[in-house]
Amino acid sequence: MKTTAAFRRRQRGSVSIIVAVSLIALLGILGLAVDSGFGYMIKARLDAATDGAVIAAGEAVTRGSNQTEQTNNAQQAATAFFAANYPAGFLGSSVTAGTPSIVFNTGGTVTIGMTAQASVPVSFTKVLGFKVLNVSSSSQAIRKTLDMAFVIDTTGSLNTSGVPAAVRSNAVAFLNNFDVTNDRVALMHFAYGTVVDVPFKGNTRGFDRATMTADIKKYSFNGSTNSAEAIWNARNQLNTVITQPSSLRVIVFFSDGAPNSFSSFFTTNQSGCNNTAGTIASPDSAGTMSGLYNMNSLSQQLGSPCYQSNVTKLVTAMPNWYNAHDKNEQVFPIWPVTAPRAVPNGDITYVNVNRASRNLLEAMAAAARAEGTYVFTLGYGPELVQPAGPDNEIGQDVLKCMANTADSPSRCYNSKQPVGVYCYAATPADLKPCFSQLASQILRISK
Repeated sequence: MKTTAAFRRRQRGSVSIIVAVSLIALLGILGLAVDSGFGYMIKARLDAATDGAVIAAGEAVTRGSNQTEQTNNAQQAATAFFAANYPAGFLGSSVTAGTPSIVFNTGGTVTIGMTAQASVPVSFTKVLGFKVLNVSSSSQAIRKTLDMAFVIDTTGSLNTSGVPAAVRSNAVAFLNNFDVTNDRVALMHFAYGTVVDVPFKGNTRGFDRATMTADIKKYSFNGSTNSAEAIWNARNQLNTVITQPSSLRVIVFFSDGAPNSFSSFFTTNQSGCNNTAGTIASPDSAGTMSGLYNMNSLSQQLGSPCYQSNVTKLVTAMPNWYNAHDKNEQVFPIWPVTAPRAVPNGDITYVNVNRASRNLLEAMAAAARAEGTYVFTLGYGPELVQPAGPDNEIGQDVLKCMANTADSPSRCYNSKQPVGVYCYAATPADLKPCFSQLASQILRISK
């Protein structure tokens, strides 16, 4: 009996040792699970902070007149964003963020990188001999090269109280979002015709923001809406002035109305006018059409005898194809067409001219998108959301078609082409957030 009792005491002692060892192992496993969970949360927060920081730097790197200023702005933005998104002492951790690296690459791209490390004292895994859990994160963003044609409507319908000043100030602010040393920007404005204020400088990177700012501040607002001529010039700048395109190409188009005018070589009853391209303009509602106007200036009638306040006294027929820059060009049909708006013949009527103007604009924007160019549009004012024209169309639908937005009419949406952005500004105060939205979207897709 004594032997049995001693054996049982020894058994109980062995079990106690096994239990003690098992408890230590269980505590270690529990501690590993708990501390690993904390580590995962810290890692996720650290990743999000560095990812956001390099994106913020990518937007800020556009500010400044030279690479030193741009680098400082980018680093400050990254550091501020990181600090705001990784609070001091998050889950008891201490963090060290590296200085963001800003590298201007040959060809115009900018590579932005940032690393950070966080340490947190462990709790349960101390029993396994661990004292601190270390996690790290590394993020990189590459800002693509950008070619952008910026098109501004300066027609007479915008010449109302407060609107011209709002257009000028917000257009200038919009340009401040882009990199004067790497991005390529062309500026133009339009009414009866289109004036290319500052063209692209060939394949040379950068743009002259000071000159563009001065030009925009001098804009006057008058004339009719020849939108097709504006989009033709924007596309021509992107396709012919630049022979080595950037990885991102964009047309930004601002207007307050649907088109009602277009340019071409017209058949006239004055032989001296048949060799001169000009603009024919229709009103927004049925009425007398006028022309011809100079298609290379804002609002200028062609000299006698090539201008009539009632253009039907001068022009006898429309061309079959848009040919304002080349009599033999046969890319964009004018008549006969059946869709999206029927123009059955070349008669100079209000319906035909107005429909042809809209058809040309949508077709030219679609051609730009087919070439890989994003089209962003900004519409202003009450006229855009009111039925107008011979078919009582909503003007902003044309701008949505140009941008190829998902909510554009079925006649024009093409899922295989770049999808742009349309923003509607109901009042002058709404122009600022709309221009900001377009800039943000362009910078987002340039990442």
